[in-house]
Amino acid sequence: MAFIDYYKVLGLDKNASDADIKKAYRKLARQYHPDLNPNDASANKTFQQVNEANEVLSDPDKRKKYDQYGEHWKDAEAYERAKQSQGQQAYGGGFGNEYQYAGNEGFSGSFNEEGFSDFFESMFGKGGGRSSTTSRKYKGHDYDAELHLSLRNAYTTHQQTLTVNGKNIRITIPAGVENGQKIRLKGYGGEGVNGGPKGDLYITFVIEEDPVFKRHGNDLYTTHDLDLYTAVLGGEVMIDTFDGKVKLKVKPGTQNGTKVRLKGKGFPVYKKEGTSGDLIVSYHVLVPVDLTEEQKELFRQLAKTTVQNK
Repeated sequence: MAFIDYYKVLGLDKNASDADIKKAYRKLARQYHPDLNPNDASANKTFQQVNEANEVLSDPDKRKKYDQYGEHWKDAEAYERAKQSQGQQAYGGGFGNEYQYAGNEGFSGSFNEEGFSDFFESMFGKGGGRSSTTSRKYKGHDYDAELHLSLRNAYTTHQQTLTVNGKNIRITIPAGVENGQKIRLKGYGGEGVNGGPKGDLYITFVIEEDPVFKRHGNDLYTTHDLDLYTAVLGGEVMIDTFDGKVKLKVKPGTQNGTKVRLKGKGFPVYKKEGTSGDLIVSYHVLVPVDLTEEQKELFRQLAKTTVQNK
């Protein structure tokens, strides 16, 4: 399998900061997401590579191993253990500076007459093998991915299909997931080594901003315009909620910024079916404009009456 340079996948160099990696990943993940490219095999492959690159480079420990060992970074710990247990003599005088990361070429170093590097021969054996590490099992590496949802999507329990390494995974997303919340799908990561278990897939939810409702915890907040006449005299208004419209009574003399709390009309509580937060409605009283002279005169008379009654 050809070596994949994770830095090149994200369009970065080895001096990229954590912020650079995060920014590049988010941009490319959106661009090549399977939901936006449902029948594009090339985009799907790129999306997988972008996720894999982010999974390694966003983790300081994994990135350090990758920078040192290249494509064989996952075997770094096993290599170190093998080196410690067998001693330098088993490796022809020790590794020292003999094996260094050589960019896209992986490892550089001496090879024996049969074409096996000393490192891989000690790790995986040659023929019958000469190291007990040959049969050691290792768990595959974990994958990290982001799943973008609208606030309305997060409001209801629903199913979505994800594509990971060419496989479609159908998952149920419970109502009430929060922005930044992470879940684990066991066994959907990288392949294990020597029959070891697969790694896991970690999905982080990214909840997009909604133009009408703002979420704070399990409560929703919205603003409703109220004409001056209804604010002064009282009346009824129709308020939008995620479950449809609700009729509210407006008290006479309602002030600008008045808040009304609707119990149980907020956001569902995660994995607590039938439990929801509240919806808080803030009234925004609109001052009429473009009044006729007759209407202005009525306001003048009202103003005079108000002054006289003080």
